[in-house]
Amino acid sequence: MSDSKNSTCDEQAFDHFFKSHAKLLRSYLYYKFGDLDQAEDIVQDAFIKLWNNCAKVPLDKAKSYVYTVATNLGISIARHQQVKFKHQNYITQRKTDVTNESPEFVMLEKEYMEKLKNAIADLPERQREVFLLSRIDKKTYREIAELSNVSVKAIEKLMHKALLSLRKKIGDI
Repeated sequence: MSDSKNSTCDEQAFDHFFKSHAKLLRSYLYYKFGDLDQAEDIVQDAFIKLWNNCAKVPLDKAKSYVYTVATNLGISIARHQQVKFKHQNYITQRKTDVTNESPEFVMLEKEYMEKLKNAIADLPERQREVFLLSRIDKKTYREIAELSNVSVKAIEKLMHKALLSLRKKIGDI
């Protein structure tokens, strides 16, 4: 580390690196794991770990290091919460007395939403990530491919598999 300007231990270099990568890393983690608060916490933890190991991590390897640390932290948390994730109720409770729909319609809608949330939760991690990036965040396949460092064809294939799996579990509507 002869050039301190290119060191992650240099406060200005670290600050610049943080400002230029933290938001993208947070978005990546949010789409990968589906929890914004958790993504923000993981970003902070990953950058703290980078700062604590700054002497060992050159600036040109810092992005890879931070993404690897953040992904591993997210996977650890996801494994810990996997049982809760499958059984947690994701449906926002609606007051039936405020709606004009019949109780039967409200019940069917809740059942469908629960079925959809469970089907999305059951998708493999990469398929779920691509599906949410595309359908919820309205990202193009090219943008998703750039975020994931894979080809557009790979994203198309993952999306195709995700849609087939959801169609199989939910059925045609």
